Amino acid sequence: MANIKDVARVAGVSIATVSRVINGNHKVGDACRARVQKVIKELGYRPNSNAQALVSKTKSTIGLVTPKLAMTFFGTLAAGVEKTAREQSYKLLMANSMYETQSELDAINSLRDHNCQAIVLHSEYSDEKTLIKLAEEIPGLVLINRYIPAIAHRCVWLDNIAGAAHATQMLLDKNHRDFAVITSIYQNRDPGARLQGIRQTLAGAQIPLKDEAIEESTANIEGGMQAVEALLARKVRFTALLAYNDLMAVGAIHALFAAGLRVPEDVSVVGFDDLIVARACRPQLTTMHYPVEEMASYAARLAIELSSNSTAEPAHRTHLFLSQLIERDSVASRSAN
Repeated sequence: MANIKDVARVAGVSIATVSRVINGNHKVGDACRARVQKVIKELGYRPNSNAQALVSKTKSTIGLVTPKLAMTFFGTLAAGVEKTAREQSYKLLMANSMYETQSELDAINSLRDHNCQAIVLHSEYSDEKTLIKLAEEIPGLVLINRYIPAIAHRCVWLDNIAGAAHATQMLLDKNHRDFAVITSIYQNRDPGARLQGIRQTLAGAQIPLKDEAIEESTANIEGGMQAVEALLARKVRFTALLAYNDLMAVGAIHALFAAGLRVPEDVSVVGFDDLIVARACRPQLTTMHYPVEEMASYAARLAIELSSNSTAEPAHRTHLFLSQLIERDSVASRSAN
């Protein structure tokens, strides 16, 4: 990997001149600055963030990459990272990947160019090999909501299977036997894991979950409405509906009411995440609390610790969180047969 001496040698300038260019010092001619910047790009040189911080007297920086910060879930995640950043006197830089692999990598590289040695990454689609390589290059890279065994000590993740199983068992305990599921069409890991938890729990109760009782759609309110409309159009019989997330659950409640069905008297609905919309809708939504803000705050602390080498995380250690059932008004018990 190129260092500042290599840049100075190839550009034909002093190390001090390279340093001035890197730190935005205006006492460098335009032609010289352009030549140095060209060499930096050609050699792939990345300035040492600690050295720059000493020169510029700026705060240390932590980065965050999520698919789309405008979504409530990722906004809550960002709030958790920001909390730790403030506590640690770190500056926070955030970027969207917009659910695209290349955009995700571009966002990471942009943060590295801004001297981020601590980065919290919510990666949807990058393959494990790429993420393992990035972990080798970035001292404080921490993955949130994803588990990769080879870098387990850098993963902060939720047991989605256990969370979905807990919600399903609660409905079984309330004597529900006819189930339907609306899930996300996005091909990430969470929908599959939650569906697995539902299937396993129902199988343990010897209740089949037919394919016709599962509907995929977009993971938002409109998607929840469309998914329930599709189930009803197929005349699927269900008294219990498990939704991939709270937004889909709220959309499902709208569609059920529009079809003349009452919640929870006719159909009980359970969400996942425990976003603010779960308390704002009527009836208030029973859901699984996803401790995303707490997880994000924890992930930020871990990223800062790893970037400063203040802790030696054992390679086998994992940082696993569990969801918690929040019972409100969208679920009712059925009469025992």
